[in-house]
Amino acid sequence: MIKAIHFPMEMVGEELDQYLAKGWFRMGQTIFTTDFIPVEGKIHPVFWLRFDLDRIAFGKKQKRLLAANKNFETRIQPFRLTEELEELYSIYQANIDFEISPSVESNLLDGDIANIYDTQLITVRDNGRLIAAGIFDNGLHSMAGILNFYHPDYKSKSPGKYLMLVKVKYAIDTGKRYYYPGYIAAGYPKFDYKFFPGINAAEIYDGIHERWVDFHGASLPGTMDSNSGNAI
Repeated sequence: MIKAIHFPMEMVGEELDQYLAKGWFRMGQTIFTTDFIPVEGKIHPVFWLRFDLDRIAFGKKQKRLLAANKNFETRIQPFRLTEELEELYSIYQANIDFEISPSVESNLLDGDIANIYDTQLITVRDNGRLIAAGIFDNGLHSMAGILNFYHPDYKSKSPGKYLMLVKVKYAIDTGKRYYYPGYIAAGYPKFDYKFFPGINAAEIYDGIHERWVDFHGASLPGTMDSNSGNAI
């Protein structure tokens, strides 16, 4: 349920920062915002989420997950669409119980040739085999986490959460202030994994007053309890 959508010629640097700060997010080669999503016949309010990177401090769960994946080769490079990426995405798609875009290309480019975003790719390899991939967009002072996918053989290593931590570490190392992973949805806990980097640093967007407020301690109907999700 799209509330508004824009079709910019370019979306990088401070311009992306400004859109993200107002509760907008990438969709293909556009940028959109919404207040609700339909899931399984129900309408769920959504709340845009970000992390204040100055307040991120990885705890035992995060450090344990980083250690569990330390023997894999993890690299970050400018995004380039390849058959290898599409093959991994197809395997991932066949092993999940929720709907996603049919391909990496449709998710990011949607038929366009040029990419208006500064898009980066994280690859995770096990002895050369691509086992996970993460995609994010760079702003000047912020980063938007766009997509994570992985081979089901490595599910026990929590590669989706691992990729989130890699993005957060990269954002901090490159001097970013905020990391935006998208939205959470009231009454739909499948999105609550997005709190994993550190719920104490999480903020949600108050669209009525056009401001960001601390999630910790907030009472949102249907979302995860702030104490049960506290990973720090």
